[in-house]
Amino acid sequence: MGSCVAGSYLPIMSDEALIVEGTGSIFLAGPYLVKAAIGESVDKETLGGAVTQSDISGVTDYKMPDDQTCLDTIRDLMDKMGHFPKAGFDRAEPAPPKEDPAEIYGLLPFEGNKPYKTAEILRRLVDDSQLTYYKNGYGKTIICAYARIDGWSVGIVANNREVVKTAKGEMQFGGVIYSDSADKATRFIMNCNQKKIPLVFLHDVTGFMVGTRSEHGGIIKDGAKMVNAVANSTVPKFSIVMGNSYGAGNYAMCGKAYDPRLIVAWPTAKIAVMGGDQAAKVLLQIQASAMKAHGKELTEKEKEELLAEIRGRYEDQTTPYYAAARLWVDAIIDPLETRRVISMGIEAANNAEVERFNPGVIQT
Repeated sequence: MGSCVAGSYLPIMSDEALIVEGTGSIFLAGPYLVKAAIGESVDKETLGGAVTQSDISGVTDYKMPDDQTCLDTIRDLMDKMGHFPKAGFDRAEPAPPKEDPAEIYGLLPFEGNKPYKTAEILRRLVDDSQLTYYKNGYGKTIICAYARIDGWSVGIVANNREVVKTAKGEMQFGGVIYSDSADKATRFIMNCNQKKIPLVFLHDVTGFMVGTRSEHGGIIKDGAKMVNAVANSTVPKFSIVMGNSYGAGNYAMCGKAYDPRLIVAWPTAKIAVMGGDQAAKVLLQIQASAMKAHGKELTEKEKEELLAEIRGRYEDQTTPYYAAARLWVDAIIDPLETRRVISMGIEAANNAEVERFNPGVIQT
């Protein structure tokens, strides 16, 4: 439909190739390079336009008069394809949530550091607002649940933003992955692979818990188990960035690097290596130490000004618009579009068989 230069082998490796008259062209070297290389003067149409490549060279298979006809022809060609084995994902009769999805706007705080009940948001995304919670009383900073979205069976892994208390009486911060929540999520993800159930990840994560107590408890080992399970999953994965998605938490919750079929963000999303405040304070310490080494001591006022400058610059780079512009997410969507996006993704993924699940060695 447009110009294709140099990498023109790639579209012609396709089963069938269409080209649009007037706008489409394909050649190994364009007119300017041809002139520079061999001294030949030729226009784009003569060199590799629709008539040349369809009627003379036979490179392309279909010469289309305009874009609309081209798209209609693609639909016509796909309509004639034979049927291949499907994945066989389970789908029941779709049902809307019993809770009003529009209430999500009031449930999710704009400020990324405030607690809220993630379960209430989930109830406004799934069919009949019905979830079957897995290990509900254990590893409470991650919610794992079976549900249906637009009829499709799904396994949901969502960061819980409530401040919770464990059965041992310990307090845990919402949005942080602890050893128990990583352990729970790992087992759940593996179960979904065994049962051939697509996974939906909903991010609002600030990272894994840090500090002496967590390190002594083996947080790295437990986090590695979760990342391993996510990385090796063969069922389709879909990621929705609702709020924060920072650092290794982004990895564990199936960020872009872990091959989700679709990864979309709500306008409230924040994607970065770490939160703005933490990053700004770390960078300030580094800059202050560097200046001190050169004999300059920063005053408290200078520190505050530098901190504000660093924080502002960093916050600008954590927005979903910054991420989408760099293809870290596929789209920014209205929260009310979430059900449609997930359903569309599963329907597409259902047209290919699921590969064998092989997580390899998981450290216990």
